[in-house]
Amino acid sequence: MQDARQDGITAMGAVDLAAAIRGRVVSCAEVMRAYLERIHRLNPQVNAIVGLQDDAALLREAEGADAVLARGEPVGPLHGFPLAVKDLDPVRGLPFTQGSPIFADRIAETDSIMVTRLRAAGAIFIGKTNIPEFGLGSHSFNPVYGATGNAYDPAKTGGGSSGGAAVAVALRMQPVADGSDHAGSLRNPPAFNNCYGLRPAWGRIPAEAKDVFSPGLGVLGAIGRTPGDIGLMLSVLAGYDPRCPNAIRQDPSAFASPLARDFRGTRIAWLGDCGGQIPFDPGVLDVGRAALATFAEIGCTVEEAMPRYDMERLWEDWLVLRAFTVAANLRPFYDEPRHRALLKPEAVWEVERGLALGADRIIAALEGRTRWYETLRRFMEGYDYLVMPSAQVFPFDKALRWPETVGGQAMDTYHRWMQITIPATMSGLPALDVPAGFGAAGLPTGIQIVGPNHGELACLQLGAAYDAASNWVRRFPPPLQ
Repeated sequence: MQDARQDGITAMGAVDLAAAIRGRVVSCAEVMRAYLERIHRLNPQVNAIVGLQDDAALLREAEGADAVLARGEPVGPLHGFPLAVKDLDPVRGLPFTQGSPIFADRIAETDSIMVTRLRAAGAIFIGKTNIPEFGLGSHSFNPVYGATGNAYDPAKTGGGSSGGAAVAVALRMQPVADGSDHAGSLRNPPAFNNCYGLRPAWGRIPAEAKDVFSPGLGVLGAIGRTPGDIGLMLSVLAGYDPRCPNAIRQDPSAFASPLARDFRGTRIAWLGDCGGQIPFDPGVLDVGRAALATFAEIGCTVEEAMPRYDMERLWEDWLVLRAFTVAANLRPFYDEPRHRALLKPEAVWEVERGLALGADRIIAALEGRTRWYETLRRFMEGYDYLVMPSAQVFPFDKALRWPETVGGQAMDTYHRWMQITIPATMSGLPALDVPAGFGAAGLPTGIQIVGPNHGELACLQLGAAYDAASNWVRRFPPPLQ
């Protein structure tokens, strides 16, 4: 029988759990046992957490964390938190496959910058969260660990590339999770699993890169069951690092502060389907539009508006930059025949497109990115936030590689069905996915709150007010219990 105290522990949000551990209301060992029990019971149905570490060893770490508290020593904000890290980042001593058979047996020898910060904050690493191969695609399946199922229907996809992370958080198999986002990977999975996910501005969370000077399209972020939980995580992950010269220097402690704020008079533009330029499956836009009423309830003014811009041109510019960056990262494997044979077709396609690009086309795409940012900057002189859907489809059969049609239109790439996430990606503006509700089949979707440049705190504040008014996560937990 399920233990009521254990269930109470895993039901706590990250902020409340941190306070309970520091106040010694619960022990780190109790927390670890509660989460491990839930993982062993639920994870076999969804395959969200992979490379799970030995129970006995994890409990010893948790007992060690309790000993630190007993001695009265200072502890970090995530002290005693069981965390699985997305399998795109190395955690010393844990598997580091990146979802690729090339690295099926690799064990990480070092921690990334992000993991170093999590470790210093007191996290206990229990395993990794599942991803698509090399993080390519918004559906988490790979030949090393298999596919991740949805928290609301394990036969459907959990999304990607932070799919394992979102499913693990939604099912309370960990209190909060890290993630990363290039084309919706911190927005699509939370939308598919009725939770929250933040894509921050570039430079907010420093990360290793071959080129640390050029603003990339991919960023690190977090997934939680409330915006406050994400704020706690961001307070740990954000902050300057000299290895990343353009990292944002703002004190990250502000993200862990109370998020309450008066939103009367706040102006929101609903972009919807971008003036009919982006297709959606039936019902998705309807759920998103219905969620707008919650913003009105908290005092916001919402109107449908869209800046004048060709979304196909923006998409084509993004395709160039995507192929350019993927080719740079994966070319060493592509050039080695035995490794190329192990790459999924979508990865090979990206590399070959990237290698065929000329400098003029890459520069033109970078200039297009700047034009789009400037268009939004001017447009947002009349609005405090933009809101748009987080996905164009509801969670689909996890046996599919990707949806081939959306709204009756054929998808010409493996990621075209996530085109709605590209406007935020190409702008560099922060975007917070919030739950929007459920479709006719009982599957969730979400909407993105897009804030001003470096406006992550503003996104979290509006998200917190929206969460308090809508209560989607607490009212509609996943059926797997």
